[in-house]
Amino acid sequence: MKQDINHKKKQNKKKERKRKMMIVFGVVLIIVGIVLIWFHIAYSPVKKEFKKDVDALKAENILHTDEKVFTQEEFSGLPTPIQKYLQQSGYIGTQKMSYLTMEYHNVDFKQGKNGPTLKIDYTQYNFVKEPCRMALIDSRMFGVPFEGYDYYQNGTGGMKGVIAKLITIFDQRGPEMDKACLVTFLAESMFVPTVLTQDYVAFEEINDYEVKATITYGGQTASGIFHFNEKYEMVSFTTEDRGVIGTDGSIEYVPWSAICSDYQEAENKIKYPTKFQAVWNYPEGDFIYFDGTIHEITYGFTQ
Repeated sequence: MKQDINHKKKQNKKKERKRKMMIVFGVVLIIVGIVLIWFHIAYSPVKKEFKKDVDALKAENILHTDEKVFTQEEFSGLPTPIQKYLQQSGYIGTQKMSYLTMEYHNVDFKQGKNGPTLKIDYTQYNFVKEPCRMALIDSRMFGVPFEGYDYYQNGTGGMKGVIAKLITIFDQRGPEMDKACLVTFLAESMFVPTVLTQDYVAFEEINDYEVKATITYGGQTASGIFHFNEKYEMVSFTTEDRGVIGTDGSIEYVPWSAICSDYQEAENKIKYPTKFQAVWNYPEGDFIYFDGTIHEITYGFTQ
């Protein structure tokens, strides 16, 4: 009788352990399911923040102009290479813009010289009234959502990276980031010609195919050189005012280039580059960390 009782107790303990294991296993499955659903639903706090910020900026940064289209005369004070670029690109006679929207799909984006290469979608907005640039990175790392938010507004620049939609893995800010974001805005100014006539930029002709540009805003000044080919397509922008800022906050000043190529005429009759690369020009060799195709360029126009 005593043996039977002990045997039943052992069986009951085994059943209890099995029941607890099944409960734990079930809870784990529920958590994994919730995580997978969270990863795959469209909602994202970073994307919501980005959209909210951009929508506010669209409303606040509308330029009001008497002349609604570009004329050759208003660019007559700029260096000759810029005038020829604007004319051959088809901007003369087109509507003036308050902001630019540029979209890239499936960009090769490298996380440092020895880091992994991500495939990213990249959406950016450049506003004219005051130098302002907002950009969103949308990607995945090992199946886990990764999002980046680059921003420059009111003289302050920054870049943050968020994994799994909630976990911030870096958040870079400071004077060096302010300057880096400002010179990036300058590098893209040829695609938003209303920028070229603003008081915060100045130009100096170097020769028939090179122009030095300087932008001053928010207590920072940054410069670079625009390079044009024989067709007066803008093929690159180079600067030494953009530091490599590591995720640990370290800063290394290295020459930086933005390279444009493969110009095509869009539906609005304006010629745009379709290929774009961002390059750190290290002494030991160039490091292309952003290598993409421009999917679409659109504008918000002046009023």
